[in-house]
Amino acid sequence: MVISPISILGGDSVYCINEAQMEQAKKLAEEDPESSKKIRAALDSLASDFTRNERAALAFTIIENLRENREK
Repeated sequence: MVISPISILGGDSVYCINEAQMEQAKKLAEEDPESSKKIRAALDSLASDFTRNERAALAFTIIENLRENREK
């Protein structure tokens, strides 16, 4: 029996973050003198105040807001 491969190309309901974007985000969050402090502080606060699911919901909401408001 031949199993058809599942497409991982995405579609309307799938958001893709490529490796280059993730690499740049990590650099900003870990290496940039000003941004890394702000990002780390926000993450530490979220980790102590939000559940894992709440942090995931916030992450998806931020991504959606960025996608919808590209000019900001």
